[in-house]
Amino acid sequence: MVGAKDEPLSVTEAVQVAKGQVAQIPTMVVMGEVSGFRGPNARSGHCYFEVKDATASMATIAWRGVYQDFVEAAGAQLRDGLQIQMVGAFDVYQNTGKLSFVAKRITVAGEGLLRQQVAELARKLEREGLMDPARKRRIPAFCTRVCVVTSLSGSVIEDVKRTLRRRNPLVQVDAVGCAVQGKHAPATIIRALGVAAASGPDAILLVRGGGSFEDLMCFNDEALARAVASCPVPVITGIGHEPDTSICDMVSDRRCSTPTAAAESAAPAMNEIETLISQRGVRLGNAMAALIQTDAAAVDALGARAARSMEARLSRLAVFVDSLASRRCLTSPMSTLEDRRRTLDLTGERLHASIPKSLARSRDRVDDEARHLFLAGNGLLRPYQTSVARHAATLDALSPLRVLGRGYALARDAEGHVLSSASQVQVGDSISVLLGEGRLGATVTSAGDAAS
Repeated sequence: MVGAKDEPLSVTEAVQVAKGQVAQIPTMVVMGEVSGFRGPNARSGHCYFEVKDATASMATIAWRGVYQDFVEAAGAQLRDGLQIQMVGAFDVYQNTGKLSFVAKRITVAGEGLLRQQVAELARKLEREGLMDPARKRRIPAFCTRVCVVTSLSGSVIEDVKRTLRRRNPLVQVDAVGCAVQGKHAPATIIRALGVAAASGPDAILLVRGGGSFEDLMCFNDEALARAVASCPVPVITGIGHEPDTSICDMVSDRRCSTPTAAAESAAPAMNEIETLISQRGVRLGNAMAALIQTDAAAVDALGARAARSMEARLSRLAVFVDSLASRRCLTSPMSTLEDRRRTLDLTGERLHASIPKSLARSRDRVDDEARHLFLAGNGLLRPYQTSVARHAATLDALSPLRVLGRGYALARDAEGHVLSSASQVQVGDSISVLLGEGRLGATVTSAGDAAS
């Protein structure tokens, strides 16, 4: 062994011996209270603190990653007085030879564990939107009827009723009893909320007096929180005292620090109402006066504009009437007729004087046109007259009458048919004979051929 030959060890060797011996100590689980917390270090992010119980303490180190895992899981930071549970092992720091417990995992113990669970539930409900202010219902400014959900055996219900009577005796108060502590309390509170909502109040007061964190744990129940968030009637909570905040407070429509504060928020004091009504009356009067003044000014302006418009229109109409009145047809109505009569007389005289001239000109023009027409007609007929004369001469030369003039005759039967043969008639038939000059009627006494 080192040191068996009574040879002294250097400090480094001694620390290494101790470090080697300590490293043989197995990993252990330690629970204690945080004290003298320092960290996280600005540069490294590591944390240094003591963990103690009633009789001992030990130096502890939480490296940066271990501490961040704890913060994310617990939703809180390490602080003095917090009960924690650590998994880790001892180690000796070589530079100082100091023995420290190096934590590898840290969780909250006891009440701290409960708070960690509550924080995790709060984050879950927040992610679902149950704590979103936009989701929460509007609570009437003047509640006429409220229903109180709480234990009927405690002093809280009397405090709430007394507060409501003092501030506003016109508010009707109903109460539904339930347990406000213990593992069965959430179920009774949920039933009471349903009964209260069914009665149709303006708001529900879910209240409880002060107590320890464990006493108020029933108001951190997930089912109860969801019932409060989904209640059809706005819920006002007053649970515990000012520092106490439960999940029900977070999801309610209004959170108050105490039951008395919850009652006060639901029922404004009568003097406050009177003051508010008076202020509203004054504001309404001022608004009406301002409105009337504004409307009066607008009416005056419109009246002035209307008057100016009417004056301008009347002025234009007056000018128009004056211009009409000055016209000659109105000042001397007969003058137009006289002018017309004189115009007609002059027209008649000009017409009378122009007729003979027009007739003479027309007659001369007719004579000229007749002469031109005569000459043009002769010119057009001359070729045809020559042709007619030539054809007439030809026809005359070929005319039977020319033959008759030489001593021949033309015989026709009684029907006017020209006789060219004796066989066409019989003895006793009447015939007509056309001579060169005149006509004869005859009766056939004999008929035969030329040879006989």
